[in-house]
Amino acid sequence: MTVRFKPPVIPAAFFGIVLGLAGLGGAWRAAHQVWQTPAIVGEALMAVAAIVWLLVSFLFILKWIYAWEEALDEAQDPVQCGYIGLAGVATMLIAAAARGYSRLVAEVLFGIGALFTLAFAAWRTGALWYGEREQSTNTPVLYLPAVAGGFVTATVASALGYPEWGQLAFGVGLFSWLAIESVLLHRLYTATSLTAPLRPTLGIQLAPPAVGAVAYLSVNGGNPDLIAHALIGYALMQLLIMLRLLPWITQQSFAASYWAFTFGITSLAATIGTRAVGGFNTSAAVAALPSKRPMVDQPSTAPVVSHPVIWSKKEARNTVAKQSQADRRGAEPVLTFNIEPEPGENAGVEYRIEEDIGVGPASSKTSKAGRSASPS
Repeated sequence: MTVRFKPPVIPAAFFGIVLGLAGLGGAWRAAHQVWQTPAIVGEALMAVAAIVWLLVSFLFILKWIYAWEEALDEAQDPVQCGYIGLAGVATMLIAAAARGYSRLVAEVLFGIGALFTLAFAAWRTGALWYGEREQSTNTPVLYLPAVAGGFVTATVASALGYPEWGQLAFGVGLFSWLAIESVLLHRLYTATSLTAPLRPTLGIQLAPPAVGAVAYLSVNGGNPDLIAHALIGYALMQLLIMLRLLPWITQQSFAASYWAFTFGITSLAATIGTRAVGGFNTSAAVAALPSKRPMVDQPSTAPVVSHPVIWSKKEARNTVAKQSQADRRGAEPVLTFNIEPEPGENAGVEYRIEEDIGVGPASSKTSKAGRSASPS
């Protein structure tokens, strides 16, 4: 008699555990950069998040191999289906966590996560456009494929040195959020009350403005302008509403769906915490980068500029090109960064950057205008 192997069947909602752990690890990394809290805490949390991601991903794949009927039922469920989108989001967060250790691993994981997120968001959104959907099935889980996917893609893409791609992804997240929120609020205002098992999904309501704020700061160079503050303000309002509804929500016993609260809360905490001491470090806040900060040396005639962490020459070019466009009316920014060496380079090399001319060793780089960039 042959016994068929059947692995533990876990819901896709378990990927929310990875989001919560990675978000908390990112908040600790940001706290280390700002307040010098122990770095080991953030790194340990990221390691645990990576282990959980590996385990959940492995079991999720096995479910589609050995328990495909249950997997197909989940993919066709009007509520649970949305959690599948977290597989790509969780993968991108692990890519961001790995970036300080191996850029190759980070880019491979990001590519896999981003492609899965885009494909699933298009498939799921297209299915919603068929219509004939019961209002009772409209929950904040609707945000996960396109909104969470878009914002996390924007943040991690910018952290890896692709801000233009990040801007495209930010547009996906932003406009999907505005469209879905109008549908969801109409359902909450006018339809029957959420059943107890679905109430913890309201924790997702906090994520779009909080994660969106970090995504926006990532793609705009870290400038805490009116839009950034507005997003944070709306996130704080959502948090107050969650606190007011907490007794009603907790009528449901603890389940995996309660992890829906964690990513938005940790993103909001990291963003507010770093802003409270004078500036955003958006890469650390959500992309959760290791705690190496650029050393900026500027003459008194240059504008004060806040930059995210720089790890490669490609990222430095993108950062300075963006800042240069904004500062052409005033003094030209002249920055010196200690950049993590690329393969074949000596450690500790300083790069002097003038306008959007590129990056090179401080003793040898020459601008397009013919002006030599001397050591600082």
